[in-house]
Amino acid sequence: MAESAPLRILHCFRSPVGGIFRHVRDLVEEHRAAGHEVGILCDSSTGGAHEDRLFDSIRPQLSLGLNRIPMRRAIAPSDLVAIYKSYKHIKSLRPDILHGHGAKGGVLARLIGSALRVNRYRVARLYSPHGGSLHFDPSTLSGQAVLRLERFQERLGDAIVYVCEYERRTYEAKVGKPRTITRVIYNGIKDSEFERITTDDAAPHFLYIGMLRDLKGPDVFIDAFARTERAVGHPLSALMIGDGPDRDRYEAMMAERGLGRRIQMRPAMPTREAFAMAKIVVVPSRAEAMPYIVLEALAAGKAVIATRVGGIPEVLGETSAALASPGDAEDLARVMGQAITTPGWREEIMPRPEAFKAVFSASVMAREMLGLYQNLLGSGPVAGRG
Repeated sequence: MAESAPLRILHCFRSPVGGIFRHVRDLVEEHRAAGHEVGILCDSSTGGAHEDRLFDSIRPQLSLGLNRIPMRRAIAPSDLVAIYKSYKHIKSLRPDILHGHGAKGGVLARLIGSALRVNRYRVARLYSPHGGSLHFDPSTLSGQAVLRLERFQERLGDAIVYVCEYERRTYEAKVGKPRTITRVIYNGIKDSEFERITTDDAAPHFLYIGMLRDLKGPDVFIDAFARTERAVGHPLSALMIGDGPDRDRYEAMMAERGLGRRIQMRPAMPTREAFAMAKIVVVPSRAEAMPYIVLEALAAGKAVIATRVGGIPEVLGETSAALASPGDAEDLARVMGQAITTPGWREEIMPRPEAFKAVFSASVMAREMLGLYQNLLGSGPVAGRG
């Protein structure tokens, strides 16, 4: 991966939680190991103790540093301050690559990268949506505004990188056929994570792990769990791990249904630690791009049940019996019931480990991303540093 001169790569994104943060951490580790200089610019007002530990683990690899400034989720006047501070910081680093992740990260990378280009500094500007703006409904005024902004920003970027074919199709349907270079580069899992995690027979049947907000479907999971219990005719157990703005509401929902003792809730923790605590991972999201939790669970040898959203069918298979309709607790309960009552369900339904690793490996992801970086720097107007 380090055949050409080392690159100076800066990743920009807003919230250091979830899939985007995981994606960036993997790229940092892979590219730093290949001899490139890497840095991060992100929000300072989100994340907690878990994220602080993750930052501590990669800080020694961030030769271009870790810079955190306040960034609000919604568009606000304070964005102007964030852009100005980011511009001064990025200009001082003189990066070869500005890679923006998510809507806010995409704005920073492309806007600031374009400002640097105006000042005769040459830098490649990339954008990875990771869902983000693509979740907006184009039939609403707010959706139209966001998607038109996406279209406008194409003029400020050199490439768009999608994490799955679904994301590419969604972008074309909602924003339009891109007028810049595009690539589909799947998220990947580190080689060290392709090790099966065993679970005690007495462990809870189901595990939800992720952000506690409606987009991720914790309410659907709770409803489906109750329906599954009624269908199988005996009590079951489950574990919900994560933090988020709707945690209290989900606890109240469980209490109302008398599930408080059979569904335990715990704060966010490392995924592999969580996988050892329950048998089947359930991903009940209403919308996704390419969720890492599915990849992480499969790499750990876990059985996975998920909704048919985003790029999940590209991982589990378009016709997989492990897929349920999004937002449909009855259909999710049907799959959950099959998983715990059908002998050999995991072995029959889950993807084969060898084929899965050949596509969804962090080393493959990082190699393809680096190839794109180098191609951009070696082509026409983005060649060299100026």
